[in-house]
Amino acid sequence: MSMLADVFKDDQERGRAMGISYTGLALGLIVGAPFGSVMYQFLGKMAPFLVLAAVAVLGGGLHFLIFQPSRVQTEMEKGTPLLTLLKDPYILIAAGAICFTTLVIATIEAALPVWMMKTMCVSKWQLGVVFLPDSLSYLIASNICGHLSHKLSGRWLCACIGMILAGITTISFGFSKTIYHLIVLNVFVGFSVGTVDSSVMPLMGYLVDLRYVPVYGTVYAIADVAVCIGFCVGPAIAGPIVASIGFPWLMAIIGTVNIIFAPLCIFLHNPPQREEHLPISKGN
Repeated sequence: MSMLADVFKDDQERGRAMGISYTGLALGLIVGAPFGSVMYQFLGKMAPFLVLAAVAVLGGGLHFLIFQPSRVQTEMEKGTPLLTLLKDPYILIAAGAICFTTLVIATIEAALPVWMMKTMCVSKWQLGVVFLPDSLSYLIASNICGHLSHKLSGRWLCACIGMILAGITTISFGFSKTIYHLIVLNVFVGFSVGTVDSSVMPLMGYLVDLRYVPVYGTVYAIADVAVCIGFCVGPAIAGPIVASIGFPWLMAIIGTVNIIFAPLCIFLHNPPQREEHLPISKGN
């Protein structure tokens, strides 16, 4: 993301480029869960891991060949310190939106298969295929909203609507009775999370442009940490909460957190420029 933010200086072009880049993430989500469940059922538990190991080695080799840095070192502008960015309330709100929507995905992926095995008559391959609509809708949303959110009412509004939709959909999981209900709900989850991600990621680069030195590595490191926290906390809390009060209450808690946090995205509408970065006016 920091590479894209550095290459695409125009805010609209940056949003479009980041939306397209999320196609890679969406394709990984599309293939991952169905691939793992089908390979596990028909070829054994070792098969998906062996294939993934080969793909990882191939990907690392391609990165080394394609992104090989130039030997000529140019003087780089020093970026804003990490602690300074972490104290910025606007960056924290943007990172929180990413974290809480990621928490939705992480919690559902951890708890839903177990709940399906307990309450529905499903095969092992269906445990992964049920997430396929989630990934497809994420792919669509990340490409559409990354371009449209800049043209319409703003990225802050898309992020706010996406979080509210994610919250309502997550709460609805607790009332599902069949796998078809889950497929429909996963469509909305994927679309809402894709909307938030493709709207907030370019916004974080814009916040750095507006309020700090335009060096983007640190702010996108914060975004990656937010994603990691979501994927770490989700499975960690899913098991104990499901064991104590049940799957529907887990979904209600995660969904409510997203709905409560969503209005904070309003503060991302026209954030102010920091005083030390304002142009010095003449006179007086």
